[in-house]
Amino acid sequence: MNEMITSSSNIMIKEIKSLYRKKDRWTKKSFFIEGIRAVEESILSNAKISYIVYSDMLFHIKGGEELLKKIQSSNYKLNYISDKLFKEISDTEKPQGILAVVEYDLKTIDNILKEKDNFIILLDRLQDPGNMGTIIRTADAFGSNGVIVTEGCVDVFNPKTIRSTMGSIFHIPILYYKSSNEAIRDLKDKGIRVVTTSLDAKEFCFDVDFIRDFALIIGNEASGVSEEVIADSDLLIKIPMPGNAESLNAAIASSVIMYEALRQRQSRD
Repeated sequence: MNEMITSSSNIMIKEIKSLYRKKDRWTKKSFFIEGIRAVEESILSNAKISYIVYSDMLFHIKGGEELLKKIQSSNYKLNYISDKLFKEISDTEKPQGILAVVEYDLKTIDNILKEKDNFIILLDRLQDPGNMGTIIRTADAFGSNGVIVTEGCVDVFNPKTIRSTMGSIFHIPILYYKSSNEAIRDLKDKGIRVVTTSLDAKEFCFDVDFIRDFALIIGNEASGVSEEVIADSDLLIKIPMPGNAESLNAAIASSVIMYEALRQRQSRD
């Protein structure tokens, strides 16, 4: 077993702590993941793992020892730290004693487009990390090409966002644009129809053709999609709600529409 790291002044420990800050995550193009499931998923997905950190807490978690043996038999850089130090760098209430620092690459529209059946999600000023993570996970589950995040959104590499993706951050391409309107211009240039959710829409999502190429825009939890984005959209849609609820949570609303797109596409096949 490697010598245990116990000092908070260790360079690696300082780097992990720095990844709590958005500026450092984007400068270093890295983020961290925590827990047995997340680290296993990063390994299975061939993510660019810079190094892995573990403590004795891992041996008290089901599957922890088996995961450590798998890591030790591979070529990953592995570091052994004290439980006390692990709790200092952990973002969870009940740490499992394993954490990995992962490099990321942002994609471009050209990287993700297919010859047909393009299905893209664009997030306009989405603020809640749980919502963003859930939307990324749902987009992954329902076969989206990729997720576009824009300036004004919560950081996609925020630890809470990463945790909410439940590993889907390693499966689906992430794109970044300064503004939603800039992203819309690129989408339209590629022949992608832009569909936006709006409570003022006249068409219901079940009446829209989602088989053809489209990008779905999901807006801010409180104010919805911006007026500028609505003006640039090709089509506005809403979800029929015969009950008394005024609106749906952004992640739930996007899930309903994404499922409808999947349903239509599978019915065609």
